[in-house]
Amino acid sequence: MSSRVSGSTDAGVLFVVATPIGNLGDLSIRAKEVLAGVDLIAAEDTRHTRQLLQACGIHTPLTSLHEHNETRKSEALARRLARGESVALVSDAGTPLISDPGFDLIAAAKKQDTRIVVVPGPCAAIAALCVAGLPTDRFSFEGFPPSKRAARRAWLERLAPQERTMVFYEAPHRLRELLDDMREILGADRPASISRELTKRFETTYTDTLAGLSRRAHEDADMSRGEIVLVVGGNPGISSARTPDTDRLLRVLLEELPPSQAAKIAARLTGERRSDLYERAMRERG
Repeated sequence: MSSRVSGSTDAGVLFVVATPIGNLGDLSIRAKEVLAGVDLIAAEDTRHTRQLLQACGIHTPLTSLHEHNETRKSEALARRLARGESVALVSDAGTPLISDPGFDLIAAAKKQDTRIVVVPGPCAAIAALCVAGLPTDRFSFEGFPPSKRAARRAWLERLAPQERTMVFYEAPHRLRELLDDMREILGADRPASISRELTKRFETTYTDTLAGLSRRAHEDADMSRGEIVLVVGGNPGISSARTPDTDRLLRVLLEELPPSQAAKIAARLTGERRSDLYERAMRERG
């Protein structure tokens, strides 16, 4: 493997390293070199990461960094970085910090001006988005929904008006409940996609409306097995809401206000984007 990374900077380096979400072949050459060269690897689950390292012939020491010890452990790791040691941060699978631990360590490192280097690679959310067949020009990662039904439904109500494509993670045993709530709150005809076991042997992507996916989830037990990513299309009613009422509102506001203020107020009242309304206001002004 490569020579050790330690000593490449006086203040140490924190590497944020993406690891495979299933297929070991997705671990990049650069990621292997970094994991072999650092002084220490901070892993969400040392047992899981040790299996990955053994498969690659890497013998770098490991320490745990998970949701239960992250605050305390981050301070200790930051001190080691300040002494000039190099540390790699990894999660169980995919890109660290994406619904995984690591934020506290990044914050501690930034606070002391430690150099942070990302080694990009697999990410389940992006992989699922790419095969969903839904718009990718604007999207949001929403992570895991609340597990309790009342909180989950209130959370979905807040997301319902969003225009952009949304990406969710969910535990297999809660998938049916989530789809039932989404069908009711986001709309039965909303286009969506479910990807399970990405890059693994039983990788499957289901594409349908929320109603269709909900129905299938209750009929097909395989759909609720393995790692799951759900991608849901944005609210079609928002982007098509350029009605005469909005135009009329804008014209009335322009009688009393400059275009920037008129667009700001119209955006708050209609939910449309301020930048779009400003362009329309400027055209209206001629």
